[in-house]
Amino acid sequence: MNPNLNKLQPYPFQKIAELYADVTPANKPMVSLAIGEPKHKTPKIVLDAIRDNLAGFSNYPITAGSIALRTSIANWISRRFNIDSDVVDPESNVIPVNGTREALFAFAQAVVDTSKNNAKIVIPNPFYQIYEGAAILAGAETVFLDCIEANNFIPDFDQVSADIWNDCQLLYICSPGNPTGSVINETQITQLLALAEKHDFIIASDECYSEIYFDEDNPPVGLLEVAAKTGNTEFKRCVVFHSLSKRSNAPGLRSGFIAGDAEILKKFLLYRTYHGCAMSEPIQMASIAAWEDELHVIDNRQQYRQKFDAVLNILEPALDVKKPAAGFYLWPNIATDDEIFTHDIYAQQNLKVVPGSYLARMANGSNPGSKRIRMALVASVDECIEAANRIAEFIK
Repeated sequence: MNPNLNKLQPYPFQKIAELYADVTPANKPMVSLAIGEPKHKTPKIVLDAIRDNLAGFSNYPITAGSIALRTSIANWISRRFNIDSDVVDPESNVIPVNGTREALFAFAQAVVDTSKNNAKIVIPNPFYQIYEGAAILAGAETVFLDCIEANNFIPDFDQVSADIWNDCQLLYICSPGNPTGSVINETQITQLLALAEKHDFIIASDECYSEIYFDEDNPPVGLLEVAAKTGNTEFKRCVVFHSLSKRSNAPGLRSGFIAGDAEILKKFLLYRTYHGCAMSEPIQMASIAAWEDELHVIDNRQQYRQKFDAVLNILEPALDVKKPAAGFYLWPNIATDDEIFTHDIYAQQNLKVVPGSYLARMANGSNPGSKRIRMALVASVDECIEAANRIAEFIK
């Protein structure tokens, strides 16, 4: 067996199950704010496209995806990120993927060169656990960059030494962030582009929450958007990951894409050809329907705004919590042990959250997720309000 498998840590939800092992929860309807699985309705246009193309299951799909899907994605990138329509080439700059979780993991396996000494992958802390697993199984050393409130939950890239950047082969960023909801701004992305060019590493930008934000006139910026603005229209050393799971409430569709540097994507496509992960034709057609419609996405954002407003009205008097820049998570400071809080609120209120320390690692002498919890406002408005009232009651 691959010895690096022994270095993988349990997934947060496995640890939570163990935390709950001795608990008989209160006799109330269970409400979960733990898993970031959207609960809004999947758009009818997506379901109809699957139904209307069921015959496509009879054919082997190609790994690169259809030119129709790649064109649909390229057009969406251009519209959403204000990039000239002739810059994003559907033939060379886009690859559909079966969910970004798979792609974020596989990407590291394809691009890391372990023949070079001290190969490092740099990731934010806290983080989406796939980044760490990808680094470990690619044979690279993981370097954690703490995301703390004093820095608006954005890593302080200025504090990273030149030696680390020289050994870095891949930098994962997540904007809007999971679990913090922080957004890396244009100035910070420009800084990262300069560092990537100077030290020759790849930036992998997880932008799966980019379509959940609060101000319709100010969407979060993206890596390719800033690259194009700075003249890097070939997107050198830049790759982005987008998904329909959050944008279109279709987590079971397992549909997203990776886009960016054509040379990198060419090698990644070769890897995927052997990896065996082509998207079926009905899912491709459903994906086209989703990427070409914005009305359901606008409605989705409105539902999240309603939930944040209602929940924060209840929680702000009770604990240290702030509205995030984007995304659907709250990341409150509970000022106490997050494991005990998670255990006891489940026992007393039948409410599930995630201990912040489970989403981060000890680095620089501390765990930046300690004394925080992650709350995913994915349930219905009424359930989220009920959850907020239970939290306030528990704290009281």
